[in-house]
Amino acid sequence: MQICSKCSAQSPDTAAVCVNCQADLSEWSNTAVALKQFKENPRVKYVRLMVDANCCPACHEVEGAYPKDQVPVLPVEGCSHSLGCRCFYLPFLEEIFP
Repeated sequence: MQICSKCSAQSPDTAAVCVNCQADLSEWSNTAVALKQFKENPRVKYVRLMVDANCCPACHEVEGAYPKDQVPVLPVEGCSHSLGCRCFYLPFLEEIFP
C-alpha cells in the first residue's frame, strides 16, 4: 500500500494517483517525499532500502544501501506480498553532527 502525504489515504501499489485526492503518488507518496528529502540533504551519503523479514523475494533482492542517485523507487516492481510493498528508506549519514 502507498500512503498519500497530502491526504493520508491508502492506495494500492499499482495506483499511479491517490484514490482519494488524485495526487501523483510518484511525487506525493510518503516514500517519494522521504526519498526527495534524503536526496536534498547534503549529510546523507547513501539511502538504505529496508525490507521486513517476511517480505517477498523481489523486495529482498533490492535490500541494501545505494548512492542517492541510484536508489530503487518504491513500491518495488514485482512485489508479490499480499499486503503490498512494505519497504522503506533510511538515511545513511556521513556525519551525524555539524
